[in-house]
Amino acid sequence: MSFNMNLDMAEITRLTRAGQLAEAMALLRGRPAQPNSSAAPKPVDPQGPALGPQGLRRFLDGLGKLSASPQGLSHPRPPTPPISLPDGARFDERVYANHAGSRTYKLYIPSRYSGAPLPLIVMLHGCKQSPDDFAAGTQMNILAEEKLLLVAYPAQSAAANPSHCWNWFSAADQQRDGAEPSLIAGITRQIMHDVAVDPARVYVAGLSAGGAAAAIMGSTYPDLYAAIGVHSGLACGAATDMPSAFAAMRQGGSIRLRDGQHPMPTIVFHGDRDATVSPVNGDQVIAQSKAAADLQGTTGQGSAGGISYTRTVQTDAGGRPVLEQWVLHGAGHAWSGGSPAGSYTDPRGPDASREMVRFFLQYPGPQ
Repeated sequence: MSFNMNLDMAEITRLTRAGQLAEAMALLRGRPAQPNSSAAPKPVDPQGPALGPQGLRRFLDGLGKLSASPQGLSHPRPPTPPISLPDGARFDERVYANHAGSRTYKLYIPSRYSGAPLPLIVMLHGCKQSPDDFAAGTQMNILAEEKLLLVAYPAQSAAANPSHCWNWFSAADQQRDGAEPSLIAGITRQIMHDVAVDPARVYVAGLSAGGAAAAIMGSTYPDLYAAIGVHSGLACGAATDMPSAFAAMRQGGSIRLRDGQHPMPTIVFHGDRDATVSPVNGDQVIAQSKAAADLQGTTGQGSAGGISYTRTVQTDAGGRPVLEQWVLHGAGHAWSGGSPAGSYTDPRGPDASREMVRFFLQYPGPQ
């Protein structure tokens, strides 16, 4: 199937959010939509017309081109310049391969690394991003120097997704040892083999499609990751095909809760003006991570960098924070407190990277 690359993505997005999937599909296929401006929005049909994974990827690509309003993504930046390194630090490019294929990744090793085991954070970029871009925007390498951490940035390949999105909406990419989860877990374990890593302090975080992939990794590999961070993402299983992905991005999905009483320690950031991934998805990530655990919650208000926020912390019986949710008031679909050196960042607001590192480092994982 061929696609018109000069699509009116703003109109397609409007139709999709209004529930007019048939009209959105027509535009995606290069055909004019039937006028229907006076009609009430149509309900989402989970069995609606399928365009296939390539069609969804083109659509998600288009979402990445929305304007830099509070409701949308910031404009993508020009290619990221080479990242400067402190003396003695390394930012190596490596590759991992298994039955599902191969992926390259970048690994940041801080200048003070001496061979003693360090915590490891695996960072999963969003659509249209790269490891260098994501590192520049999140400034996680700077925190790695400050806190003495290892940071890995797996790269999604254009062959797997033309927009470099992790395939969070594919059922095959939501299973332990299947497709992309096996590659991300394999990268994590390869680093643990090649470099001194504290196995009890391994974490995974991501933005947007990468945040959804991080939620998948927390659900499928709770024995590998001690905690997860999800920024503007979706819960594992929120979508399993294109129609359900449209619906989940707009109004949340039908998620499956974790089995048992043991929650996955999780920190979530989501803007309440995010028109690309509805903020209800942040609530669903928290609900999925909580499972059936009996936790106590407290909520507070604050402001940082010109953005006010509501922060809810749920603690276990011992008083240790297990779930932490930041709702950023007036913020859109971008990494909070990020650097303009990277794409899809909002320099305003609380520093999501620093807060994630703080949250992670309280957690040793399962032994």
